[in-house]
Amino acid sequence: MIHDEKSNRSDEELARLAADGDAAAFDEIYSRHRRFVYSLAVRMTGNQADAEDLTQESFVSVLRRVGSFRGEASFTTWLYRLVINQVNMHFRYRSSRPETQTSDGEIPERVPRRAGRTDPAEPLIDRLAIEQAVRMLPNGYRSAFILHDVEGYKHEEVARLSGHTVGTSKSQLHRARASLRAVLSGRSPALQT
Repeated sequence: MIHDEKSNRSDEELARLAADGDAAAFDEIYSRHRRFVYSLAVRMTGNQADAEDLTQESFVSVLRRVGSFRGEASFTTWLYRLVINQVNMHFRYRSSRPETQTSDGEIPERVPRRAGRTDPAEPLIDRLAIEQAVRMLPNGYRSAFILHDVEGYKHEEVARLSGHTVGTSKSQLHRARASLRAVLSGRSPALQT
């Protein structure tokens, strides 16, 4: 029954408890958000093994840094930033050690280049541009976008998590997407409406 009681607690309350050393609260945070962290990592890396490692590293980082969560943004926004930082550190480390391994751990003699790509850093640059554009969104838009498009919550769940109506959730998501399209296509964004 204790598990059911914790399930009703907000992420913010669980973060405070985890910061005070409550292992069960941290376990609940992990249970709630591991899918989100993994899917974000796999989308950014395109590699399931790396995403699994980054998921574990991200939660180690959550455990170490949960005391720094101040509640200025939603917990999922804080977690999103933490995961993005973890993935970026992964890419920085990889770029300083450019060896490539096959799935069985062997280092191939020669790695063939993908046809049509001239700059191997292009996917990383695209990801960084998207990350920066998401950071530019107002809090409500950013939260709706992350919860719906990144984490995969339905509008009803987004509304419940953010404390808004379903209509507000849909409106914020629509505006977030429009703002992101404007920023990423180089037009002047209309972020404040």
